[in-house]
Amino acid sequence: MSPNPSTSPDGFCSLLRQSIAAGDLQRGDRLPPEREMALHFGVSRARLRQALDQLQAEGILFRRRGQGTFVQPPPATEAARLKSLALRVSPQNVMEVRLQIEPALAGLAAMRANNQARQNFAQAAQATLKATDQASYDAADDLFHYMIAEMAQNPLFLMVYESIRTVRSQAAWTRKRAATYSPEITTLLGQQHQTLAQAILQGDSDGAIRAMQSHLSTVADTLRSEQG
Repeated sequence: MSPNPSTSPDGFCSLLRQSIAAGDLQRGDRLPPEREMALHFGVSRARLRQALDQLQAEGILFRRRGQGTFVQPPPATEAARLKSLALRVSPQNVMEVRLQIEPALAGLAAMRANNQARQNFAQAAQATLKATDQASYDAADDLFHYMIAEMAQNPLFLMVYESIRTVRSQAAWTRKRAATYSPEITTLLGQQHQTLAQAILQGDSDGAIRAMQSHLSTVADTLRSEQG
């Protein structure tokens, strides 16, 4: 990416999209501070923020207060501390915990998400339906569930969820799962995401809890069938 003083917000968005597609920016990478980026691209910080807001709304970028702007979800936290745990857990272990934690997060997200978060989440929910391969689905799924945890607005719950996410990202069985889901299962899970998203967007806490329970039960059943 080379600086361009005439870069419009749309043009800047295109540059970032191209960099992500080309692999120059990887999922989880943190972008430089806004001041450095504005100087590099020769744009005002106001114009830069317009572009970043647009990419965030598309689900391409993710902002974490006090830590910066990342490509899609921010990287999993405390990976080194949880590495030994990741070597010991099974898919069943992870799903047992997810089934306890994530329905509660979905219920809280339905009650607490603000309008901007709901708009961003609605766009992220569509991405899992559009996934064309396992890698694309996994990326969209990670963002979808992370946004739910963020919208719950409980920092302790979020820390617990991030520990689950970190363990999943490091577990050997996750890395080996190159093509776990059939196209039919991927479609079903995407549809369940839509049901869950609709409940959250409508502020239906009980419906969000039930939808998350149903969704994770499908995931757990699929993992068991793959292992069996």
